[in-house]
Amino acid sequence: MAQSGNPPRDPRGRQRQGVPPAAAQPGQRVAPGQQNPNMQQPPQPQQYAQPRPGQQPQQAPNYGQPQQTQQYRQAPAAQQPYGTQQQPYGTQQQPPVAPQAQPARTAAPGVPAQNPEAAQPGARQQDPSMPAIMTEGGSFSELAPQEGTQQKLGGVVISLRNVTKIYPAQPDKPALDNITLDIRSGEFLFLVGHSGSGKSTFIRMLNRELVPTSGELIVAGENLCTIRNWRIPYLRRNVGCVFQDFKLLPNKTAFENVAFALEVIGKSRHVVRTQVPEALRLVGLEGKMDKLPDQLSGGEQQRVSIARSIVNRPPLLICDEPTGNLDPQTSLGIMRLLERINRTGTTVLVATHDREMVDQMRRRVLALENGVLVRDQKKGVYGYDV
Repeated sequence: MAQSGNPPRDPRGRQRQGVPPAAAQPGQRVAPGQQNPNMQQPPQPQQYAQPRPGQQPQQAPNYGQPQQTQQYRQAPAAQQPYGTQQQPYGTQQQPPVAPQAQPARTAAPGVPAQNPEAAQPGARQQDPSMPAIMTEGGSFSELAPQEGTQQKLGGVVISLRNVTKIYPAQPDKPALDNITLDIRSGEFLFLVGHSGSGKSTFIRMLNRELVPTSGELIVAGENLCTIRNWRIPYLRRNVGCVFQDFKLLPNKTAFENVAFALEVIGKSRHVVRTQVPEALRLVGLEGKMDKLPDQLSGGEQQRVSIARSIVNRPPLLICDEPTGNLDPQTSLGIMRLLERINRTGTTVLVATHDREMVDQMRRRVLALENGVLVRDQKKGVYGYDV
């Protein structure tokens, strides 16, 4: 029987050892598991003969592999280079000498000493001239102007001349009656009076929520009695308002509440990303930008409201009882913040019922009673100074 071109196979289907396969003819199909003898096979690694007794084995060349660094044995002690010494056995190694601490530098007169441990790389250094906002202790008297110092004031930012406001429901009882006064740029003053004395009417006229019945009212260079309606939004950009109930948007974070004041007036994203963190840092909330209003305390919500009112850097800041819903310690922190803002040149007007605050801070006091300005006192108190 003629044998076929395929080599004989064992029952397991593997090719027998030592039987070369026949060359495949053109067009002939190679069986599965059989190598095509016409294909070029990769070169096999060179086989080296077994070493003779007493002869080192021959290593195969390591092509394509990184060359290993040749290791050298350490020279004996007699062959050590000059200048090197070996540690004798059994001797104890001396511990390393700790570096000596340098003496602390004495600060120059008038310059606050710095803590070297607090000055870490990349850490924001606190301005020593700016007091901490929400620190424990202290009193409102620390915010009073020092004796012998005179505050530098600018031009007139608010001017009232015979201003009268009468509501139609009470024609015989004016809410404000013949008010005349001037408020200059950079002043910090209080507006006091019992409920119904006309404080809210006075504040609402300054941001043009109400129109005076008679007289002349000029705010930031605009006559609010004759101003056109399209000019009112531009006027309010120069007047920041802080309210007793905060008036924050509940579904927006602290960052978004402050940014909203810039977005509605068409500021760019670059301005928003730059000024909003700076305003929140000024009020001490740089670590709570992503918090919603219900995740903040009352004092923190009021500070967000203050940051929103000053983010556009208005020359006038009006606060309608900003500490009415806060405890005394938080109220002190809010007044520290307002005093810091006033030092930057912003005019701050605070309407309040807090007698202790007004008596200890000793700022200019405007007192209203039944719509009449009964007192305009420099370094005044809540009631009459007896």
